[in-house]
This record gives sequence, C-alpha cells and structure tokens, in this order.
Amino acid sequence: MATSAVTRRFDLTDAQWTRLEPLLPVPKRPGRPSQWSKRQLIDGIRWRVRVGAPWRDVPECYGSWQAVYSLFRRWRRAGLWQQILTHLQAPGSVET
Repeated sequence: MATSAVTRRFDLTDAQWTRLEPLLPVPKRPGRPSQWSKRQLIDGIRWRVRVGAPWRDVPECYGSWQAVYSLFRRWRRAGLWQQILTHLQAPGSVET
C-alpha cells in the first residue's frame, strides 16, 4: 500500500499549478460542485500516466478513480490536453 508521502511526491508544485490553472476550462453549466478539486484530479491523472497502473489503482487521495478517468477521457476527446501542451511548449511561454 502506498503512503501519502510516496503518492504525493511528484504532484504539481504551486508554481506549476499557477501556470496551468489559467489554461483549464471554466465549467459552463451550474450544478453541484465536484467533490475533488481539478488539481487533485490532474495529479491523479499524472500519477496514473507516470506509474502505468490501471485506472482502478489510482490512490484515493486523488479522488475516485472514476472521476480521475472521466476527466482524462473528457478532456482527451475535446482535444484539451493537446491545447495545453501546445501552449506550454510555445516559444515565450516559459517564465524566468
């Protein structure tokens, strides 16, 4: 069983989150707020991709595996991951 220190070691830093957050979509419709923050879910996606584990093995500290997978799948279908990557790789997007 993974400990909190191990699973959280490679999470986004505050500086990384500050750069990433403005690139994320704003919810279009009202409704019940998510039980988990976007940052938690994105860290869960990053954990899963880095480790290569099945979605069901995503640690609970990142939210339910279904929520993590759902966000990943929705944004992949919408092309959002590619848009984020393109923006972050664009010349001049790196701050010093």
